[in-house]
Amino acid sequence: MPDFLLHLDRQVFYFINHTLTNPFFDWLMPWLRNPKFWIPVYLFIIVFSIYQYKKAGAYLVLFLLITVGIADFASATLIKKQVQRARPCRDVVLAKTIASRVPCGTGFSFPSTHASDHFAMSVFLGLVYHRKWRWVWFWVILWAALVCFAQVYVGVHYPVDVTGGAIFGAMIGFVFAQLFKKFQPQF
Repeated sequence: MPDFLLHLDRQVFYFINHTLTNPFFDWLMPWLRNPKFWIPVYLFIIVFSIYQYKKAGAYLVLFLLITVGIADFASATLIKKQVQRARPCRDVVLAKTIASRVPCGTGFSFPSTHASDHFAMSVFLGLVYHRKWRWVWFWVILWAALVCFAQVYVGVHYPVDVTGGAIFGAMIGFVFAQLFKKFQPQF
């Protein structure tokens, strides 16, 4: 990574991780990045899709699971192992000043798999549901963006990590939404 981009990434990280510190975020952000916190949302998506669209909804859930599975596998297993970027908590420049609000985590940092997974889901759902419910875009992007922000706030990812993960996940979500529309053109 070019030095100017690395410096900017560290500066933005420091701003989010330190300058924006407050008791409410210290309590909320660890929850927002925890996949278990979102289980009610995941269940709502599954139940709503199947209830509203029956067989087509079951196919939608299947495509959504495949979308997330591919985004997760590709970001966590393929890309991270090739890039091998250290997490901020292991960065020699930041390690002593970082405000760690959760354990550092194992593995590498780029791209953020949380960002990849949530943006894959969000873009997929936004593209599939936007014709009937235009407002869905606001909520799904807000959801994914909050997860990304939380990853930086708690100290486990740089802004470039979540941005790269978000772009990658959005591309995966777009591709699978298009495949779903071809498979279920009446949807």
